[in-house]
Amino acid sequence: MTFRLRPLYNLGGYLAALCLCLICALITAQILGRIVDRIATGIGGDRIGLAIPGLSEISGFLLVGASFLGLAYTFVNGGHIRVTLLVGRLPPAPRAFVEVFCLSIALVLCLYLGWYLYWLLDDSIAFGETSYGLVNIPLWIPQSAMLGGIVLFCLALAEAWLSTLLTAVTRPSTFTIDDSGQE
Repeated sequence: MTFRLRPLYNLGGYLAALCLCLICALITAQILGRIVDRIATGIGGDRIGLAIPGLSEISGFLLVGASFLGLAYTFVNGGHIRVTLLVGRLPPAPRAFVEVFCLSIALVLCLYLGWYLYWLLDDSIAFGETSYGLVNIPLWIPQSAMLGGIVLFCLALAEAWLSTLLTAVTRPSTFTIDDSGQE
């Protein structure tokens, strides 16, 4: 299947990878700070106190960003787990229509989630909500990453739905699914 918006989905994948790299860098910095503190106290000095306040909370928000921003990238590259035991045994024409049905359900659920994430983000901005940890992080920041990832995933699902529907209607006997779960 050819995805015309693949560069946009790749951008989501790169942003997800950036979130994971930031988690790794922050945790590494925290570990190095603890090692320096141990060495300082081990040689008879005082603790330096190198610590990142709110690290677990920031890492959690970055993990949310990585999870949601990577959805579309993973989908277009066939990385989502698909159970094709039943669908894979169907002849091409019925399989095409079953795929359209499954993509329809996924798209409707994803649009529903996106709708409510939008209103959650709107409320967080309107009420100035912040996190409860040591560092007050505005909640609209991680919620924006969630909404952006869901929007990208909806676009990818819509693109796959249109392509599959076109195949199911015009040439259903040519419909195939390869091992990655893509047409």
